[in-house]
Amino acid sequence: MLAQIREITLMNLRNLPLRLGSSSVIVVGIAGVVAVLVSILAMATGFRAALESTAAPDRAIVLRGGSGGELSSGISQESVNIVAQMEGIVAASGELYTIADVPKRSNGTAANLVVRGVEQSAFVVRPELTIVEGRAFEPGRGELIVGRRAREEFAGIDLGATVRFRDSDWTIVGVFEAAGDANESEVWADGNVVQAAFRRGGGVSTMRVQLSDPSVIDTIAERIAKDPRLDLQIRSEQDFYGDQSKRLTTIITSFGYLVGVIMAIGAVFAALNTMYSAVTTRTVEIATLRAIGFGATPVLISVMIEALLLAVVGGLLGAVLSFVIFNGMTVSTLNSGTFSQVGFDFAVTPKLMSQGLTWAVSLGFIGGLFPAVRATRLPITVALRGE
Repeated sequence: MLAQIREITLMNLRNLPLRLGSSSVIVVGIAGVVAVLVSILAMATGFRAALESTAAPDRAIVLRGGSGGELSSGISQESVNIVAQMEGIVAASGELYTIADVPKRSNGTAANLVVRGVEQSAFVVRPELTIVEGRAFEPGRGELIVGRRAREEFAGIDLGATVRFRDSDWTIVGVFEAAGDANESEVWADGNVVQAAFRRGGGVSTMRVQLSDPSVIDTIAERIAKDPRLDLQIRSEQDFYGDQSKRLTTIITSFGYLVGVIMAIGAVFAALNTMYSAVTTRTVEIATLRAIGFGATPVLISVMIEALLLAVVGGLLGAVLSFVIFNGMTVSTLNSGTFSQVGFDFAVTPKLMSQGLTWAVSLGFIGGLFPAVRATRLPITVALRGE
C-alpha cells in the first residue's frame, strides 16, 4: 500500500504544472485566509505586549478605592505620604493623570493624549525610561518630555516645539523611550506644574511604588485596608495592565476569528471546486490505476496529500506575507481602560504563524476529503468510459 501511495502521489505531483491555474486557486484562497487571520491576531498580540511590557513584577499601582483606572482615581497628599512610608516600599511616585486633545498626524483629528505629571522619583520607579533626545524637564517649569510613540502619532509635539494645554504654553525639551511600553504614548511634565495648569487642586491621581519584593504586596494591601485614614487599593502592575489589555484584545481576537471563518468558508468552497475538477479530469486515469491493481485507499490518500500540500503552500505564503507586511508596523488605538491613544507594533509571532498553518491544513483537509472519497467510489467500468 505504501508503494502504491508513493507512486500515485508522485504522479499527481508531476502533473501539477499542467493544473497550475486551478491549483493556484487553492493556494491563493488559503493564503488570503491565513494572511488576514494572522495579521488581525498580530494586532491583538502587539497591543497586549505593549501594555504588559509596561508592568514590572516589583512595581505596583495605588488607586482610590473602587476606581477602575487612573483617570477616575484621586489620592490626597496625606495618603501619598502615609503609603510612601510603609515597610516594603522602596520608592514611590505620586502622579497626576490627565488628558489633552491633540491632533493626530495621520488625519488631523483631535485625539486623547495622556499628560502625566510626575515627581523626580518617577524616574527611579521606572528605570527603563531613558531620554534619547534632548534632556529631562526641570522641576517647576512648563516643560514636557514626550514618548517616542506619542511623537510619531500626534502632530506638533516635536522636540523644541511649543504646545498649548489648558491656556498654558509648554516647551518640549526631550524625547524618551521606555522599552516600547505604553508610557511611550504619553507626555510627562513636573507634577506641580501640571496640577496648577490643569486646575486639579491638591493630591494626585495615582501612586507608582517600587516594592522590595513582589511578595510584599499582599502585606501592604492588608495594611492599607486596616488603616482608617486610607480609602485606597494597591494592585500589581501585571494585574492592572493585564485587565486593561483583556477587553480590547478579546474584541480584536473575536473579530479576527469571525473574519477568518467567513473567508475560510469561501476558501473551502474554492478548494472543493478545484479538487472536484481535478478528480473529474482524471477520472479515466484513476479508473485505469484501480483496474491494474491499485487500491481505492492509496488513491484516496494520494488525492488528500495533493490537497494538503497545496494548502501548506498557501498557508506558508499567507504567513510569510503577513510577517513581511505587518510585523513591526506601528499603529495606535484607543485604550478603553484609559480613554487615550496607545501606540504599539504588530507582532507576528511564530505561534501565530503556526496557528495560521494549522488553519491552512484544516482547510486543505476539508477541501480535499470529499473529492478524494468521490474518486474512490466511482465504478471502474463507468469511469473507464469517462462518464
